[in-house]
Amino acid sequence: MSALCEKTGANVDEVSKAIGMDSRIGSKFLKVSVGFGGSCFQKDILNLVYIARSYGLTEVAEYWDQVILMNDYQKQRFADNIIQTLYNTVSGKKIAFLGWAFKKDTNDTRESAAIYVADYLLSEQAEITVYDPKVSAERIYADLDYLNTRSSEENRALVKVVNTAYEACNDAHAIAVLTEWNEFKGYDWAKIKEHMKKPAFVFDGRKLLNRKELEDLDFKYYAIGE
Repeated sequence: MSALCEKTGANVDEVSKAIGMDSRIGSKFLKVSVGFGGSCFQKDILNLVYIARSYGLTEVAEYWDQVILMNDYQKQRFADNIIQTLYNTVSGKKIAFLGWAFKKDTNDTRESAAIYVADYLLSEQAEITVYDPKVSAERIYADLDYLNTRSSEENRALVKVVNTAYEACNDAHAIAVLTEWNEFKGYDWAKIKEHMKKPAFVFDGRKLLNRKELEDLDFKYYAIGE
């Protein structure tokens, strides 16, 4: 940022002060996840990359471009962990997605990590069932169709959208938590496990759930960052 400020006539202390006034930065913001999404964050970083390049600050541009690459890597890594843990194949296996929105309390799915994790798993012939309390089936299919990885018919054949988490998890080989909806923490996880394939796997991409509670129920629990 100091290099960019020198080129543009800005004062890095003023930039630091402005950023520090944002209450979202700090302990409330420094939460691990399967990857950031939303319409703004990636766009703003890419704008920063463009500005840096336009001023000839190649190293600065490459630094910020790497943030985007690392975010993509986080999503790929999460999907790869599911595949490797499920004995190196998810072909024909049902994966329940809890959450599709890029964050809780919204139906906004723009650049949601769930879209890309699903796309990776679908390319390995997984069967995905999605539950999100606010996102419609039409939106979920439109998100996948937009990637143009496979036909809309294939997306609808491999992805099912349901109205409850319990229905999503029924007969699932694994659960992937993709959005930090508070309601997920209050589920009857014993009931969920009873109706899953065994062994029952949970991949928590938001570090939302209680490890001890799930492991006491004999779930195979994997939290991102642990």
